[in-house]
Amino acid sequence: MLVQRFPQLTEEQIMVIAGIPREEIRHTRAVQDWLAEGRQEGLQEGLQEGRQEGRQEGEAAVTLRQLNRRCGPLSEVTTAQIQALPLEELEALADALLDFQGPADLTAWLAAIS
Repeated sequence: MLVQRFPQLTEEQIMVIAGIPREEIRHTRAVQDWLAEGRQEGLQEGLQEGRQEGRQEGEAAVTLRQLNRRCGPLSEVTTAQIQALPLEELEALADALLDFQGPADLTAWLAAIS
């Protein structure tokens, strides 16, 4: 109730007002429920972020394999540049590379998005 009533106050300030030692409140059911809820939210956010990173890395790997076949071996700089692309640009590159005739097309495409 105090947390809702005084949203601008810190946890420590509320504890002083209520006259409750911090260690005592940490063991209450309400605080344990809040902590569990926070952990669950953090877990969900972490899973979502992990899925996004995995999708981006997978798209980069497939696109790089296709580019190596279409354009020949890529330099480390070009490979790093492609791996750093956001997922939407990787998907656009994967589509565009189907029309590439060689390395010059890749260089032009990368220059166009920079």
